[in-house]
Amino acid sequence: MSTFMANAETVKRSWYILDAAGKPLGRTAATAAHLLRGKHKADFTPHADCGDFVIIINTDKAILTGRKMEQKLYRTHSGYPGGLKETKYRLLMESKSDFAMKLSVRGMLPSNHLGRTALSRLKLFKGNEHCHAAQKPEPWTVG
Repeated sequence: MSTFMANAETVKRSWYILDAAGKPLGRTAATAAHLLRGKHKADFTPHADCGDFVIIINTDKAILTGRKMEQKLYRTHSGYPGGLKETKYRLLMESKSDFAMKLSVRGMLPSNHLGRTALSRLKLFKGNEHCHAAQKPEPWTVG
C-alpha cells in the first residue's frame, strides 16, 4: 500500500469566508492559518501547497481579550541606533486592523516559501463588504 502525496495538479482550492466581528483576533488568525495551510483536508501534505483561499471580513470589529489593547505593542526597528518604534495595539486596531490581522496570520504560518505563498491567498476587509462574491465563498465558523 502506498502513501498518497498531494502535488500542484491534484489540489482543488476552495474559498472560505471568516467573520471576525466579536471574535478574538488570535483565534480568528489561527483558524485562517489552518485553512491557508490546508490542514483541514484529508489529503494534507506538509511539503506541498494544498491550502485554500480565505476571506476575513470585519477585521475592525475583532477583539483582543484581557488588557492586550493597552499592553501589547507592535514594534519595528529601522536598524539604526534609536530606530525602535512602538505602537499600542489599540491604535493599530483603530487605524490598520487588517494589518494587525495579517501580522497574526503570518506569525502562524511557516517562515518559508510555503508560508509566503499561503499568505498571498489571504484577503482582508475592514467592513462587511468584499469583492470576491463571484468565487462563492463558503462560511466557516471561528471556533
